[in-house]
Amino acid sequence: MPSSSATPAHQPSSSSGGTGVQSVTRDVEKLALEPAAASMAPPLPPSSSKAVRFPQRPGRGTVGRQCLVRANHFLVKVADNDLHHYDVSITPEVISKKVNRDIMTELALKYRQSHLGGRMPAYDGRKSLYTAGALPFESKEFLVKLIDKDRGDSSSGSARKERQFKVAIKLASKPDLHYLREFLSRRHFEAPQETIQVLDVVLRAKPSEMYTVVGRSFFHTSLGTSGELGDGVEYWMGYYQSLRPTQMGLSLNIDLSARSFYEPILVTEFIAKHFRKRDLSRPLSDQDRVKVKKALKGVRVELRHMGYVKTSKIVSISNVPISQLMFTLDDKKSKVSVVQYFREKYSIPLKYTNLPALQSGTDTKPIYLPMELCWIVKGQRYTKKLNDLQVRNLLRATCQRPHDRESNIKKMVEANGFNMDQLVNREFGIQVQSEPAVVNARVLPAPRLNYHESGREKSVNPGFGSWNMINKKLVNGGRVDSWSCVNFSSDGRLTDRFCTELVKMCNTKGMEFCQTPSIGFRHARPERIEQTLIEVHKESTDKKRPLQLLIIILPDQSGSYGKIKRICETELGIVTQCCQPKQASRLSPQYLENLSLKINVKAGGRNTVLDDAIQKRIPLVTDRPTIIFGADVTHPQPGEDSSPSIAAVVASMDWPHVTKYRGIVSAQPHREEIIQDLYKTYQDPQKGVVHAGMIRELLVAFYKLARTKPHRIIFYRDGVSEGQFSQVLLHEMDAIRKACNSLEENYMPPVTFVVVQKRHHTRLFPTDKNFADKSGNIQAGTVVDTQICHPTEFDFYLNSHAGIQGTSKPTHYHVLYDENKFSADIMQVLTNNLCYTFARCTRSVSIVPPAYYAHLAAFRARYYMEDDVSDSGSTGGGRLARDRNVEVRPLPSIKDNVKDVMFYC
Repeated sequence: MPSSSATPAHQPSSSSGGTGVQSVTRDVEKLALEPAAASMAPPLPPSSSKAVRFPQRPGRGTVGRQCLVRANHFLVKVADNDLHHYDVSITPEVISKKVNRDIMTELALKYRQSHLGGRMPAYDGRKSLYTAGALPFESKEFLVKLIDKDRGDSSSGSARKERQFKVAIKLASKPDLHYLREFLSRRHFEAPQETIQVLDVVLRAKPSEMYTVVGRSFFHTSLGTSGELGDGVEYWMGYYQSLRPTQMGLSLNIDLSARSFYEPILVTEFIAKHFRKRDLSRPLSDQDRVKVKKALKGVRVELRHMGYVKTSKIVSISNVPISQLMFTLDDKKSKVSVVQYFREKYSIPLKYTNLPALQSGTDTKPIYLPMELCWIVKGQRYTKKLNDLQVRNLLRATCQRPHDRESNIKKMVEANGFNMDQLVNREFGIQVQSEPAVVNARVLPAPRLNYHESGREKSVNPGFGSWNMINKKLVNGGRVDSWSCVNFSSDGRLTDRFCTELVKMCNTKGMEFCQTPSIGFRHARPERIEQTLIEVHKESTDKKRPLQLLIIILPDQSGSYGKIKRICETELGIVTQCCQPKQASRLSPQYLENLSLKINVKAGGRNTVLDDAIQKRIPLVTDRPTIIFGADVTHPQPGEDSSPSIAAVVASMDWPHVTKYRGIVSAQPHREEIIQDLYKTYQDPQKGVVHAGMIRELLVAFYKLARTKPHRIIFYRDGVSEGQFSQVLLHEMDAIRKACNSLEENYMPPVTFVVVQKRHHTRLFPTDKNFADKSGNIQAGTVVDTQICHPTEFDFYLNSHAGIQGTSKPTHYHVLYDENKFSADIMQVLTNNLCYTFARCTRSVSIVPPAYYAHLAAFRARYYMEDDVSDSGSTGGGRLARDRNVEVRPLPSIKDNVKDVMFYC
């Protein structure tokens, strides 16, 4: 394997395998701390909090038609203040941020003039208090009395309960605005996070008191529409707010947001809606009781029948119906039933005595509450997974055209009145511009795409991010000789008609698809999925004609897709194409064409190729063998405490065309973001130390196909939040280095590591109709690397797709490591052009395909595990799963013949 001439100068000095890997580790740390890009820049100040210095922006892009767009970023100006940070300690400790805020508000009201020097502090709800100037002390303790609101505002003394807290305030640090100004003017290269945090807390102080806080977002029924999503769940509109350092200065990023909340209804009404139960007079089955307990655990309810409102938190539900529940009265002697107690004390005859009681208090001292008297407290976030109907309702309610979204964001900023707020404006001297930022942008040209020579149209220049397959043939048509179809839907007559049309379409588009199936079609009931698939596999292997493709018409009811994929891909080694019966019965040419695109890549074909790839005109890709990786980690849904996270890595196998990607998946500890299996070693009794891992496996696969090792690596990493950039980069770059070195001593191809972020809140709006598409969004190919981007680092926003409905969300790309010395133009154009090569459709997609494929592969692997997810969810092994040392059960292995093609498409 010849060495790449572009190998960097930093190389391991040792010749022995083991030490070589260690020196690679030291090397990557050295490389990460001293990137080559820094040698051209002035020396950087020492970094204290960041382990890694990311590459500086290599200049701005120039390719494309220039235009202006508006961004939902609002410029923030800050007066020169003497900021002070104080530690806050409240005893007894309080978990609720809201209660903490109530305590500190009371403290400020009571002691502001006497002990706080007249200052208005900003408080984060936890441990930090900030002031614009020093307090008259360095450390002081205060007593604060708070009326317990859970006991209501009744005038009766017994109902009012006063709680006393001791609050210790102690000087912690003095964040300096000077460093923030130096950073924003690019004279200092590390963001002073503490100073930005102070200003962020100040801007969030008032909305945190007024609204329901969820992460960085605020929600309230007064902030926009609200409505039912179904099953006892509703949505509220709100807004997201975050202070960010950008090239134009400090920017307040504000976006519309929507979240699901429990409807504030009676618990009995919630159960009737949530579980679709019309008759609540019947007792619950054990299975239903478990489901009700899971749905209500942790929910706060209020009782209103006592003349004042009392709030309680549900910890469980009783094992028996409320009619059978007895408890001891305060006199410690008399026993009374719950039903009798409510009838005698409150003259309330309970109606649903066959339902269990809600339990608050503790297991040793339970307090039983009748469901029919408990109201769900308003404003509690519903964190469980929404079902399909709820998701559709939420999207329908919140989908807004760009013009409407922009207008509503501006209204939200006006309603907030930052510049009228006493704390923000007068105390801290912060001003927020009311108009959104107008930003320089460019529209990158779409790439030329090549199709097969035999088609009437041999190539296409897509316009507005989409094109079609009319008069075109797949650039490399796959061959399918042995295939069959299984129909699990209720319409048995559908199979012949559908398969005839689908095979015809595949052949029309340039595939070599045998007209006759290798084994007879089958029609089976959904409950016989496993037996039927095993029978099909046995018949095909007995005939010594293993299936290349099995077409499956799914059952009418959803829910079997994951089971089918698991059995076929991990147990039998069959590549499948699943079809919805509703779609299949229509025989729409558009649907059949889309299926032919998926089937072709599953048969090892290529749908289209960039003309620049064939002409070897893609800078830093086609000049020498280059492998492009995509990587993603998907985490289980909230509430699934015991499920592992799943990592997926794909890599291009067909240099220089970069359209075929091989995928590998792996399970790892619950909610672990760093990919654990990129590189690993284990001890084998015969072979000794064995090198393995996802990167190594993909590099070997590339070498087998290309007959050369990659001279260059481009690694697109999806789903990493800013707070984890350094950690993920150090660990995963180290793994890439070790994987390369394990293949050949001193093999260190230069790596470019790019994070792909879709979870951000920047939106871009056209300022000119000539630069908008028909949906009112910015055009496909719009790129921004100026005012709203990082002051010094190499990042950009790219809207590579055409909007269909709602407001398009650009993808944020952040280059964390770059030994290949990409210019802004080369990186932006490469990323945009790759978005036109996604196999499943004739549209450019919103995220770069290697990252998209990794996302699809990880989701596919989640299906392999879903049979093991019990109905009771997180009860049981939840806590163990959070221990990072716990053994993670590996995923079932995907069969090699499945892995050889793009099975996840």
